[in-house]
Amino acid sequence: MTTETAYAKINLALHVRRRREDGYHELETLFAFVDAGDVLSAAPAAADSVTTLGEFAGGLDNPFDNLVARALTALPRPQGLAVTLDKNLPVAAGLGGGSADAGAVFRIVEALHGLPEDWQARAAKLGADVPACVLSRTHIGLGTGTEQVEVEDDLAGTPVLLVNPRVPLSTGPVFKAWDGEDRGALPEGPASKIAREGRNDLEAPAISLCPVIAEVLAALAETKPWLARMSGSGATCFALYNTPEARDAAAAAMPREWWTMAGRLR
Repeated sequence: MTTETAYAKINLALHVRRRREDGYHELETLFAFVDAGDVLSAAPAAADSVTTLGEFAGGLDNPFDNLVARALTALPRPQGLAVTLDKNLPVAAGLGGGSADAGAVFRIVEALHGLPEDWQARAAKLGADVPACVLSRTHIGLGTGTEQVEVEDDLAGTPVLLVNPRVPLSTGPVFKAWDGEDRGALPEGPASKIAREGRNDLEAPAISLCPVIAEVLAALAETKPWLARMSGSGATCFALYNTPEARDAAAAAMPREWWTMAGRLR
């Protein structure tokens, strides 16, 4: 049995530069990953199969068409894999949950059989965040997010709290609600500087569609983190703290009906 964590993806900063003619958007983002997430277990089998368990398993419309199954199909192997997915991350939440699951499948296959040389192209076909999620380390994403640029990572180990109001928010409508204004490039420097001085250009359009996001950000701001921001296209928000104690106290202060996950940046 091989087990792999699908690390929750967050965007410490997300700058939307322009709409492209192909319908996608030109992005500059600082990806980071939390040391917690969904958990995948895999065992050799005659044929591929996916079993989904956990709190958010019901949020997957069709477990046989989810990104785990598609990632298995995308990778050549000498034998099948029976995969069990423990779905701890909310769906349509700005955490790259499906992409993180696919990334974990790539790492499982890499450990068992190795990956083909063109794995990045195969990953990108599954979704813009999937190549980043295979690596699951702090870096800058350009283009649609698939172009990876190294960054000085001075944030590893930072205590982080994720909060989701249990309201799913699809990515497409949020991008559609973006006002089209280019507010400038990512700052230069180490990850901490980019995070502090950056922004999430999707925050305002997401709040217009899902006003409770503003309540989450306000609740996090009251806990005095050194950074609180929405991740991706929402509705999950994150806060970064100087100590685990401050993070845990913040988690305890959140309304019980909201989903929370505490961890550290990888």
